[in-house]
Amino acid sequence: MLKINYLEKVKKGITLFDGAMGTMLYDKGVFINRSFEEVNITNPKMVSKIYKEYVEAGAQVLTTNTYTANRINLGGYNLADRVEDIIKSGVLLAKEAAGDELYVAGSIGRAPNGTSYKEEIEALTEQVKLLIDCGVDIILFESFSDIDLLLELCEITKKYKNIPVQAQFTLPPVAPSEYIKLGRLYAQRLDRSKFTDVIGINCTMGPAEMLEILQDTINFIHKPFSIIPNAGHPKVVDGRQLYLSTPEYFAEYAKRFLDGGASVTGGCCGTTPQHIKKMADAVLSLDRGYQHIELAQVEDGVEFKTPLPLEKRSSLGRALKEGKWIETVELVSPMGSDISGFMSRVKLLDQAGVKYINIPDGPRASSRMSAFGTALHIKQSSNIEPILHVCGRDKNLIAMQADFLGAESFGLRDMLLVTGDPPKVGKYPDVTGVFDVDSIGMLDMTKRLNSNVDIGGASLTSGTAFVSGAGINPVAPFIDREIERAFQKAEAGAEFFISQPVYDIDLLSKFIDRIKGTGVPVIIGVWPLASYRNALFLQNEVPGVEIPKEIMTRMEKHSDKESARRDGVLIAREIVASLKEKIQGVQVSPPFGNINTALEVLSKDIKY
Repeated sequence: MLKINYLEKVKKGITLFDGAMGTMLYDKGVFINRSFEEVNITNPKMVSKIYKEYVEAGAQVLTTNTYTANRINLGGYNLADRVEDIIKSGVLLAKEAAGDELYVAGSIGRAPNGTSYKEEIEALTEQVKLLIDCGVDIILFESFSDIDLLLELCEITKKYKNIPVQAQFTLPPVAPSEYIKLGRLYAQRLDRSKFTDVIGINCTMGPAEMLEILQDTINFIHKPFSIIPNAGHPKVVDGRQLYLSTPEYFAEYAKRFLDGGASVTGGCCGTTPQHIKKMADAVLSLDRGYQHIELAQVEDGVEFKTPLPLEKRSSLGRALKEGKWIETVELVSPMGSDISGFMSRVKLLDQAGVKYINIPDGPRASSRMSAFGTALHIKQSSNIEPILHVCGRDKNLIAMQADFLGAESFGLRDMLLVTGDPPKVGKYPDVTGVFDVDSIGMLDMTKRLNSNVDIGGASLTSGTAFVSGAGINPVAPFIDREIERAFQKAEAGAEFFISQPVYDIDLLSKFIDRIKGTGVPVIIGVWPLASYRNALFLQNEVPGVEIPKEIMTRMEKHSDKESARRDGVLIAREIVASLKEKIQGVQVSPPFGNINTALEVLSKDIKY
């Protein structure tokens, strides 16, 4: 299949570049005292093999190994007379790997420090023309901190040929308080130029810092934005400069880039095919899900029947309708097929009077029983009503509809509908997500099924009576977008919200105030901290979790695990008590499945 124009591709959805070439060449034994670009002519098979790895990882754009292939840089290696040969070979190798479906970006970086402005313009202009004449799809300017120079080169490029120009800046060393402001300034200058098509930032920073720049900048520009970070900050280990951010960490941020409105992403220094593979799993599958599949128009003669009243659908529906306080515990389904240990914990919750259990459908690859099967065991063997967690990751629309109808036949009516995260690493690293539809689409679907109409627009002989909820994230990096989606979820039929666990009471309170207009009851999620070590892990390793300093200080004071656990319970109770006038319930996610911790959070008469 032939590729569409690059700019059309960028506007249609996320576009994924490859990762670092220099990092890979170095790992394969090319020393830093050599020109990496020279390898195009001295060992082209090595370069081709690296491209093949990036193609297999899911990259959609391959960057030519020509970043410093200009006359001045190559002159430092006595290769000034080989500029044309190195560029021609670099483009040919990338094009052979790209085939007819992938894009080739002609990479251009800066000349060495100390080069005069005039000399640099001349050298890079030569490089631009050679790359274009060799047939690249895009001219990619990378890591420019001199915006005047970058703008002049963009103009020179467009006047030579009307080819897509992607202009990426990097930031010079500035105070931490200044880099976000400078990032927006650079982006706005590039955005105003009539000679740029895609603008963005790459290099010098890891994903966390670049996310901050994206958050600050995206609403002030009009052109597609590219964000291509390093794999964190390098550290020297045994004399080698290494980037220690894991591919999984990188992929978490790639998803946030997509959520925040970035059109292009990929990897810079320190990234490998493993990073790009995880990014592809994260952003390409999610990107498909964000392109909503429209449910079919209703056939002639088909009428939407009035759904069963909310209070008659389930105990949860009745509690929601009557404004009663709701308490639910989240339990992860068991490993393997033996349900006995899991059900012993369910029995304890049942004896304690817990009315609802939420069964999450987690993305981490492991041999766990399905949420559907687990919920069925709970319903058949206890007085507890299960809330079935359903995500759009694993099944297409037809399979999802079949499961919904099956759930109704067993009386499983309480649903928490979420888009879901991409599959993560485990023993099944190549598993992919489906994402035919996101949570809003699933809410539309269950609303339609409740009215006796299927996704194809035909009448059902018997419909469903679901109580459909949705997730909300009060600490989403792009909070305005999260607020907007909350209102969209309400319009699509959400009858309750369950929040991600949040430790900042003020932040959570403000978020709840902003979505009050949806009219949808909010059940807040709490995760009682088990220890200071547990708090550190959540704070530093789980993107999106922010624990206030006073809570961290409080947890650090405990010298034994039990006192720390008890204080974690009290902190969770304090969060709930502070917000009780604004919410209709709480969901407790006990760390390590500790039922006693969950019950202590919910206890009416706990005293320490």
